[in-house]
Amino acid sequence: MAGYVLGVLAALAVAMAYLTATLVRWTAESRSRTRSATVLFLLAMMAEMLAGGLYYTRNPDAGGLVVGLWVSGGAMAATALPLFALLAGEARRRAQEGRGAPARPIQRERSFLVAVVGLVLVNELLMGLVFTAAAGLAGTGPSLPAGPAWGGLLVAAVNSPWFLLTMAAEMAASTLLLRSRLPRAVATVLLLQGAIMALSPPALAVPGWAAVTVPASSLLMIVLIIYLLEHLYRHPQLPPGFARYLVELLGAYAVMMAGLFLWLGTGDGSLFAISVVLEMVIFFPAIVRPERLADGRGPAWLDRPNWTFSLLASIFVAELFMGAALDLALEPSVYPAGFPALGLSGPVGVVVLHAISNGFWFVATVTASTWFLAMMGAEMGVLAALKLRESRHRENRIRLGAMIASYAAFLVFYPSIYFAAIAPGAPDPRAVPVLGWSMGLGSFPVAPTVFGAIALTYVITGVLAALFGRRVVCSVFCSAPLMYQGTTIDAMKAFNRSSPAARHYLSSRLGRLYSVTNGLTMGALVVVTTASYLDATGRLHLTILGADPSVFFFALSFSVLWYLMFVAIPYVGDYSCVRMGYCYTGTIVQAFQKVGVFKLKVRDRDVCRACTTLDCAQGCPIGLVDMPGHFRTTGEFRSSKCCGVGECIEACPYDNLYISDIRHWVRRRRGRPDLPAGSGPRARPDLQRAAARRGAPLAFVPSSDAIPLPMVPATTDGPASLPRAGSPPS
Repeated sequence: MAGYVLGVLAALAVAMAYLTATLVRWTAESRSRTRSATVLFLLAMMAEMLAGGLYYTRNPDAGGLVVGLWVSGGAMAATALPLFALLAGEARRRAQEGRGAPARPIQRERSFLVAVVGLVLVNELLMGLVFTAAAGLAGTGPSLPAGPAWGGLLVAAVNSPWFLLTMAAEMAASTLLLRSRLPRAVATVLLLQGAIMALSPPALAVPGWAAVTVPASSLLMIVLIIYLLEHLYRHPQLPPGFARYLVELLGAYAVMMAGLFLWLGTGDGSLFAISVVLEMVIFFPAIVRPERLADGRGPAWLDRPNWTFSLLASIFVAELFMGAALDLALEPSVYPAGFPALGLSGPVGVVVLHAISNGFWFVATVTASTWFLAMMGAEMGVLAALKLRESRHRENRIRLGAMIASYAAFLVFYPSIYFAAIAPGAPDPRAVPVLGWSMGLGSFPVAPTVFGAIALTYVITGVLAALFGRRVVCSVFCSAPLMYQGTTIDAMKAFNRSSPAARHYLSSRLGRLYSVTNGLTMGALVVVTTASYLDATGRLHLTILGADPSVFFFALSFSVLWYLMFVAIPYVGDYSCVRMGYCYTGTIVQAFQKVGVFKLKVRDRDVCRACTTLDCAQGCPIGLVDMPGHFRTTGEFRSSKCCGVGECIEACPYDNLYISDIRHWVRRRRGRPDLPAGSGPRARPDLQRAAARRGAPLAFVPSSDAIPLPMVPATTDGPASLPRAGSPPS
């Protein structure tokens, strides 16, 4: 009997999901009063039937059945009267005006759409309540909470499979029924949205369901974010409705991931239920007028810093709580102990301090966890791989591949419990000082015992930086390059020129702001590492938010502030850790580069003198806009800020640039040219066509001996010589 009831409920849920999706399609196509009235009547009828069923499930006896039937029947009769009156009036009008008379249009379309969305939401909530209660009465599932506590009832209904799975089916069916009116990207996002809903962990109280759906839904979320970011890169201008929808959807997902983390940690599903309803409120108003998601082209998103910031912030919050949920679900014995647990009671000052400490260490713990780093690596790694596929220079492709491999090996695998499982004799990675671990200085109790290892780290890193440039750290080994050098994030270097704050850090000069930021960073490093050393030797007992000073400073720099600056790219520009000088690791490596042989060189100086595009400077994510002037005057460019990303080389329309390091220095010392014969400048048709579209066609000049070139003044180009993002070059 229980199985029969469950089968009937499942069949009814499928039928109602398809009927709702069909009515959504009718709403999208409805432009007449009669069609809209029919849609409202059918939705209202479903709600009235479910309301009667809800009364019976709360009063499961003969009296409750009679009252439930009367409630449903009376409400449906009352709802039918206005529809019949409208249909009769329309029939009389057509009889008078002729059968070919056009149908009267909707007078209040906005009110009609609000009513449709409201009825759909009511139907879903009622169905969740009724079907959950019916399944509980039949012994096939948990019962609804007893009593009049409607808050608990609604949370239980929304988090039930009858709501979540039916909702997912309706979203998918509505999208498929309207796919001919939706662009492919919009349809893909909506279908992924339905799939994520179907994998909601609170949906089923079945053993193993949460263990499977937490990583599965997170994987789909990663796929969705990758798809959206790459779509932005390929389509700089979005329809305004779709752009607004993306920000709203990702905001809802941020709430949903916070709700999922809360549900896994405490069993409270209230916030998750709120996020699901919020997602419905976003989805249905959009889908009932699909043309709003498809029509028009708004301004380029690179010219909309507020919109881009909202997108990045929503993605980060969603990923933060997603990473925390993955930590709880996949490694419950490792990470819960690291989450903050200071009490929030007592005097106001204590509560505020504890709240700040809890929030700080929650962010720092999650962003340093294996699953968060793996998730971010998957998202940004795919974008970096797509960037690698676009790169035309073998050296840059090798560097990008090494960058992806370094992130996977040293930031995800090595610090994880999985490395410890295959190498049980290896030391705990958290006790191994590395260059980022407060530079190994003071490093809570470890520095006095491993001074030789720390010194060797400096020697190796310094030698590599002197020979090959700071790219060995800032473009390969560090986690920052993977985050910054994927397709979409790399495109955000346009904010280096359009953001008022970022423009202060353009050019290779270490300006006043850079010096202040860098001085404060290095001064703080000296203070905290000294305090850490004194703590380790028993001469001082100082902690900051309960942690060793060097540990706190490391967490603040790389697990909190770095991500805040990443989210703030539209306001502070791209690659801010290098441009602004707040990374103490980068500062140390920068010092080694100053005494090294790394530089950028040109194959033919006269080609740069004739070039008017400034594409090399436009392509630099560090904002070294004075490159062209140096190329024209000296044929080379050397800056301690340059970290060898190679975007200037990729952007050069003539392939006239290359990186010169120890390999080329050795060739010169041996009396050989930097580059093999036949490697002079050459025009690239793809960039030539792109320049022509911008109104600045390029003329290929093979060498200065072949054609006399018009000379461009050999001056150092500052920020004013570069156009604003989105405008053609002068």
